[in-house]
Amino acid sequence: MDPVELATSCAMPPVLSKSAVAEHPKTLRSAHLKTDTYGVAAVAPYQAMPVAGPVITHHKSSALPVVEPHPELTEEEREARIAEIIGNYMKKLSERTHLHMGYPYNLEFDYGLLEGLTKFSINNLGDPFIESNYGVHSREFEVGVLNWFARLWEIDEEEYWGYITTCGTEGNLHGIYVGRENFPDGVLYASAESHYSVFKAARMYRMQAEKIPTLESGEINYDDLKAALIANRGKPAVLNLNIGTTVKGAVDDVDRVLAVLKETGYTEDKFFIHCDGALFGMMMPFLSRDAPMVTFRKPIGSVSVSGHKFVGAPVPCGVVITRFKYVMALSSDVEYLNSRDATIMGSRNGHAPIYLWYTLTRKGYEGMRRDVERCMRNAHVLKQMLESAGVKTMLNELSNTVVFERPREEAFVRKWQLACEGDIAHVIVMPNITVEKLEDFVADYVQSRARVSIAAAKRVASEAKAAEEDA
Repeated sequence: MDPVELATSCAMPPVLSKSAVAEHPKTLRSAHLKTDTYGVAAVAPYQAMPVAGPVITHHKSSALPVVEPHPELTEEEREARIAEIIGNYMKKLSERTHLHMGYPYNLEFDYGLLEGLTKFSINNLGDPFIESNYGVHSREFEVGVLNWFARLWEIDEEEYWGYITTCGTEGNLHGIYVGRENFPDGVLYASAESHYSVFKAARMYRMQAEKIPTLESGEINYDDLKAALIANRGKPAVLNLNIGTTVKGAVDDVDRVLAVLKETGYTEDKFFIHCDGALFGMMMPFLSRDAPMVTFRKPIGSVSVSGHKFVGAPVPCGVVITRFKYVMALSSDVEYLNSRDATIMGSRNGHAPIYLWYTLTRKGYEGMRRDVERCMRNAHVLKQMLESAGVKTMLNELSNTVVFERPREEAFVRKWQLACEGDIAHVIVMPNITVEKLEDFVADYVQSRARVSIAAAKRVASEAKAAEEDA
């Protein structure tokens, strides 16, 4: 009996009789899974569209039943079964990691020295700057990481507040939350290519939201933004600016937006700017000074980035920093914790700050700069390789996201874990992606295109033959 059969046979809970269960109409998850009916034309982008967006192709997840004790197995045999399942899973992870290209995760990290920390339940519940009564925490690491980012984004340690989040989405939810709490009647402005969490925040906070069209590059359309600001001039503005959009890697120019705000009569006491830096907000400070910098020397309200993306971590995490004066609008004392809290979550992963601290300490600012330069250089290498193979591409000046024609083979998309939208796909060149891996990818893509072309030619020939036979 294999592990799945074994688990299924011994994990059956007691079943209530029909008379003991009230009959209600059932909404079945499986009934809402849509199948791929034509190539990959129905696949929606990752983290790019709202829940009610275009139809997507679902690949239903399988379930691995919990392995309960079973009379047919000794405890040693059961432990061996469990070890086999975990071993097979680790092999799968290794294989999928090697072929990962489409999502902004740095998979090149080694936290072997920190493995012993898994023995502890590390929880940074509450305010990172005020210890609670729970003593198993990593606040010293968390505040150290926050100070590192405060220096990166040029804000005095006494003037900022922030925390290590569970992910970039939480950073956006918090940044927009702070803006809403300081401007309760504010209107949220964000480009149509913003991360889906931005408009999720608008729905959660019941905010009026203006979805601003974008330029061809994916950057916010400043003229359309100006028109929307004028139309709502009587209300404060809460703006989400993208420091690298999800699909095209486009950067909204903070300086141009500030100029638009000034032109339309919005003074600094009438707007709040949140910068969604998910991936590129971590890279931007290490580019040339000609790039439009994200800095608190400008009148922005908050910045967030994902920690597991460019830095790299075994768990999703992120960083959000805002001005201390703004967070006062939502901070409150919690007697149960013996601390204060202005975070989105209550309990917070205490391991994540240690992962971030460890990498930032080992690499430092210069190490991060070298990683950024290598990614930007290799992004141009990929663009040149694809173009030399006859593939149309796009690469924004301030981006490591290479956009190209969407592969027609679903198997190829799944193999390389590509993110797609409409007729485009992209590869995000991260520190773990070498030139050799790019070479393998391009060669495989060229072969995929050839297979599709040959199949199309054969269909034409087949149709022609059939027409001749009917004549």
